[in-house]
Amino acid sequence: MAAPRGAAGPAAGPAEGGALWAEVRALLPGAEEGLTLALSGEVEDCVLPLLRRARGLLYGAAGRPSGAAAAALRRLGDVLRDYSWEQLNAGPWREVSKAWRQVYAYGCLFGALAEVADGRPPAPAVRLCDMGLLMGASVLDNVLARLVRVLQARLPRGERPAAAAGSAERVRAGPAPAPLVQPEDALPHLRCPSLEHFRDNYLVPQKPVVLEGVVDHWPCMKKWSVDYFCQVAGCRTVPVELGTRYTDEEWSQKLMTVSDFINQYIVNENSVGYLAQHQLFDQIPELKEDIGIPDYCCLGEGEEDDITINAWFGPEGTISPLHQDPQQNFLAQVFGRKYIRLYSPQDSENLYPHESQILHNTSQVDVEDPDLVKFPNFKKAAFQSCILMPGQVLFIPVKYWHYVRSLDTSFSVSFWWS
Repeated sequence: MAAPRGAAGPAAGPAEGGALWAEVRALLPGAEEGLTLALSGEVEDCVLPLLRRARGLLYGAAGRPSGAAAAALRRLGDVLRDYSWEQLNAGPWREVSKAWRQVYAYGCLFGALAEVADGRPPAPAVRLCDMGLLMGASVLDNVLARLVRVLQARLPRGERPAAAAGSAERVRAGPAPAPLVQPEDALPHLRCPSLEHFRDNYLVPQKPVVLEGVVDHWPCMKKWSVDYFCQVAGCRTVPVELGTRYTDEEWSQKLMTVSDFINQYIVNENSVGYLAQHQLFDQIPELKEDIGIPDYCCLGEGEEDDITINAWFGPEGTISPLHQDPQQNFLAQVFGRKYIRLYSPQDSENLYPHESQILHNTSQVDVEDPDLVKFPNFKKAAFQSCILMPGQVLFIPVKYWHYVRSLDTSFSVSFWWS
């Protein structure tokens, strides 16, 4: 695995390192046999002996592996991650065995523990935890999430980076111009409807609506900003989409820290990067404490744990092409504005979905600049639109086609529910 970027800072002193190790060690089972190394399926025969050897190094040392033992534990973590990484990238993600993802998580765990045991700075260990949370599967009651919370508390809070000289950072006297929403196309707005009113007039008939006043009490509405994310999550590694939209040929993804993402794509705007459709709140529970779940989700059939909560954070100009999702969706706008267009599922044939299986839920049409020679029936499709403002929540019924473009630096939270 690539080493974390950026200066790691000075190593912890003996007293500080000992206190951190004691706090970290308390997260693990007290005895070696308690760390069961249980996997959810079969892996190659050579893997379990490697896991057991790493466990032995962790528990065999007198209180704390150091020196040669810590170095050996670090090497075993490297081997486990490298070996399982090949399996994680051998085919489509949905076909990756959970057991191999657990092996990868153990590799990240042992690597992070070796860093802490050796008295090294916590930043590389934080990155290893994040890699395990992003690419691995839960082990030992989600120990990586608990471990990274302890480690992050030992890091200095980040600051928003300054714009680089000659950068493309924009200086504006006012907000960017927004597309004109004609009255006949405007989505209805409703302030704090009762559960019964929302159910009978919007959920059951599957009609979109902009809700107001339902998230004003969420702490995020006052706390969150670009600076705040630098402070509470700057050191955390996240997946970032590179490119204006995911249908572009040059589109790609990259793992980077939140601080690097903000520096490159929010502050300096060198190109378009988007922290999109990421379950950030599972990765960083501190942020989840600042939001709620819309009350209207209780009208669904699933449990609260079945609701998928995603973060969408990016600069002006990010685009989600016209597409549809298989669940009901509440899109809550925290800061910035978004231009959104909605099309009924009944117009699907006029929206020209891609024929490939992987993009079958996405239209081929550039909504704001359609090629009507290539897609002549697109002009037959009726749409509704809105400028989603901070504090507003858009209800997008299941399978409703939607197109989204950020008008400013923007943060949204989506809730997918059944």
